[in-house]
Amino acid sequence: MLRTVLIAALAALAVEASPRFRTGVPQLDGRIVGGDNANIEDYPHQVSILFLHFHNCGGSIIARNLILTAAHCTTSFETRFLNVRYGSSIYEAGGQVLKVAQKYDHPSYDPARTDYDLSVLSLEGNIELSSKAKIIDLVPAHVQEGGRSAFVTGWGAVHSNGPAAQQLQVAEVFEEDRDACNKAFRGKITDRMICFKADGRDSCQGDSGGPLVSDGHQVGIVSWGHGCANPEYPGVYSHLNNAVLRKYVLDHIDVHATN
Repeated sequence: MLRTVLIAALAALAVEASPRFRTGVPQLDGRIVGGDNANIEDYPHQVSILFLHFHNCGGSIIARNLILTAAHCTTSFETRFLNVRYGSSIYEAGGQVLKVAQKYDHPSYDPARTDYDLSVLSLEGNIELSSKAKIIDLVPAHVQEGGRSAFVTGWGAVHSNGPAAQQLQVAEVFEEDRDACNKAFRGKITDRMICFKADGRDSCQGDSGGPLVSDGHQVGIVSWGHGCANPEYPGVYSHLNNAVLRKYVLDHIDVHATN
């Protein structure tokens, strides 16, 4: 009974927190469609951001006490309700849980356009690094966009609006030409966004904020899109090699990261 009440409360709050329900841009909220089962040892940077004890979004470990996620995952929630589970492949189980001490949503975050969709969370304590919990570095500044393949991870559904998978999912996606993506979304792609897609594979409901990784570095954050694995519309990700977003993340690592 209590779980039902809490889930209902979470659903009501998520209407405000998830970009899926906002006007301005067509939205997704981040699970993996058409993915494969994955083990946390292969993607040890992946975490689950919890509202109380319930999975709400994905994120990634960028320091022992810092998590990178999407601003639309956190902006509507009070910090005291947020926790992070790390070191587990299983939905809402296993691993370790730490409370969020502070959230740093990007000050230019625009919920109407889902622009500057980035947040850094500091934790009450340090993550115990291991084969199941590792820091991931940002994409090197010199790497040019275009023509890349990447992996997106999360606790995903096999179809739009389906239930969350109990096992971590992974899908390989491929970078879409910026101009083509901007045309598909009728001019809504800003310099803070990049686009990836693959036939029958995409991020979809439930794991916004999760990492997009190419060549061992994080290149993006699951942000928004139109439907799930729709061949006409790529998934849209916060672009971590954008100078403004990159500086924001690195500045917070410099100031807040623990050794």
